[in-house]
Amino acid sequence: MYQIKSQIYLDMTKTQKSALCNFLRALVKKSPDLSVDDILNKFLEDEKYYFEINNPHFEFLEDYLDSNKFLDDTYLYLKECRKYYDYKKSQEPIIQAQKEYEKKKRAFLREVKMSKEAPTKKQLYYYESLCKKYNIEKKELSSKLEARDEIDKILNENQINSSLRTSNEHT
Repeated sequence: MYQIKSQIYLDMTKTQKSALCNFLRALVKKSPDLSVDDILNKFLEDEKYYFEINNPHFEFLEDYLDSNKFLDDTYLYLKECRKYYDYKKSQEPIIQAQKEYEKKKRAFLREVKMSKEAPTKKQLYYYESLCKKYNIEKKELSSKLEARDEIDKILNENQINSSLRTSNEHT
């Protein structure tokens, strides 16, 4: 797409070319179900309509709109934009898989780091409170990871027990 950009609209200023290309690219992105021909026709119809009501998007296009060179350049650019967005869409599953892999990797590294750090005072206090509340024998906790896992285990076991008790009471 970027290579094509340097080959088209050679008689426009840099600002005009940039504005037009950005507009066309957005048009392609907004209309993934339309063909390149349909997008081009829609663009031309819209621009002609805006010129008729004296409110054009791009005033400088008045001289270019009926030119074959302009139509060819526009068609070429729209086609490249379509290829770009189709390729990007085809890469989506790969990108999602990569993101998922990175997420799992970060979680693993976070756990490795936690396994090497001593438990915090808050974790120890909370663990002791839970042990007293549920009459559980305390263990010596050596890491943040172990403390987190023990706390989760106590909470899960007692949540299951309390839900079983309430369901037995209702029957």
